[in-house]
Amino acid sequence: MKLNELHDNSGARTGRTRVGRGSSSGLGKTCGRGVKGAKARAGVSIHGFEGGQMPLYMRLPKRGFYNHFARDFAPINVGRIQAAIDRGVLKSDATITGAQLVEAGLVSNSRDGVRLLAKGAVTVKLNLEVAGASRAAINAVEKAGGSVKTTFTKPVRLNRKGEPGKRVQRRNAAAEKRAKQAPAT
Repeated sequence: MKLNELHDNSGARTGRTRVGRGSSSGLGKTCGRGVKGAKARAGVSIHGFEGGQMPLYMRLPKRGFYNHFARDFAPINVGRIQAAIDRGVLKSDATITGAQLVEAGLVSNSRDGVRLLAKGAVTVKLNLEVAGASRAAINAVEKAGGSVKTTFTKPVRLNRKGEPGKRVQRRNAAAEKRAKQAPAT
């Protein structure tokens, strides 16, 4: 066998069918597409059309929504922080911030920061500075002799006059009222 004797198997390569070359070819005029209009055009198909009956995507119920204004916190439990301290990844003597937790690989970076949750136990005195924390997490850290400082504040919407809206004003007034009624300790 020589190189000039090599060839494909018969039928391995077929030529491109040339359409629109007269009615005697069997693929003239409409070129095998059968109709004129949108269905005969290249790149056009009627997706989701079910012959006039109600399409499936319209028959199924809608449920839920995506809240574009939701806070994006990276959660971390106090038990994971304690495990990282035990392994030597974090030091408990200095203030632990959200950026240090991201650097240590304990949480992924998020838009609004790190939120501390209460799963697990803390045995070391910790000083944490995070965007948010649950009440149970704050209690767990304070029970071990540490402290938690939260840095995230909700943005205040202003009305046309540049003042906080009515909802914020009502909330502030209610907070002041509660502070006055609270017994002095």
